[in-house]
Amino acid sequence: MGKIGKKYKIAAQKVQVTTSYPLKDGMELVKQTSYSKFVGAVDLAINLGVDPRQADQNVRGAIALPHGLGKTVRIVVFAKGQKAIEAKDLGVEFVGGDDLAEKISGGWLEFDQVIATPDMMAVVGKLGKILGPRGLMPNPKMGTVTFEVKTAIQELKAGRAEFRVEKAGIVHTIVGKVNMDTAALIANTEAVIDAVLKAKPASAKGTYLKKITLPATMGPGIKIDPSPYRA
Repeated sequence: MGKIGKKYKIAAQKVQVTTSYPLKDGMELVKQTSYSKFVGAVDLAINLGVDPRQADQNVRGAIALPHGLGKTVRIVVFAKGQKAIEAKDLGVEFVGGDDLAEKISGGWLEFDQVIATPDMMAVVGKLGKILGPRGLMPNPKMGTVTFEVKTAIQELKAGRAEFRVEKAGIVHTIVGKVNMDTAALIANTEAVIDAVLKAKPASAKGTYLKKITLPATMGPGIKIDPSPYRA
């Protein structure tokens, strides 16, 4: 374990580690204990009672956040013809096919999301080793492999949270920035929790929503009381 910094220790002193806070109180603590010099993100971690090794317990989804992510989302679109024109009309700077794939293969990665029309997946598939590990590979289940390019771009620009359960049974995603209004962050968080609840696999047994934690990019994790959401 790395050395614990002075700023982290000061922030952690404001948190009762044995307490699971109501969401409103916990969110305010997240904002108070964020100590990054930049505007940090508010992360959401949800421990689920699932076994990700089982194919029928793979929790995954995406949801348009009611108050966005508080940041500009840089989008790349793989499309041609009319769909490429639609993307450019919506202000997407990087739209293309083989030329765009070559640019990314050369090491350019200055983007946050990738959208592709189904007929372009043969081109995008060659970038799997680059996009996959970074969570950027387009996926039809996430709405990023689609001919509805306009809708996909609008949703991503407005702010969308994507989630996928990891090997340890934890879902991680971002619900906004620490400089956003507390009420907006709460609404975003509850929207994600609701989406995760709706994605509960039929085969999951026992307690599904085990634990909720909210840390800032740089700040201690704040435990949130999950009981109101289990109902």
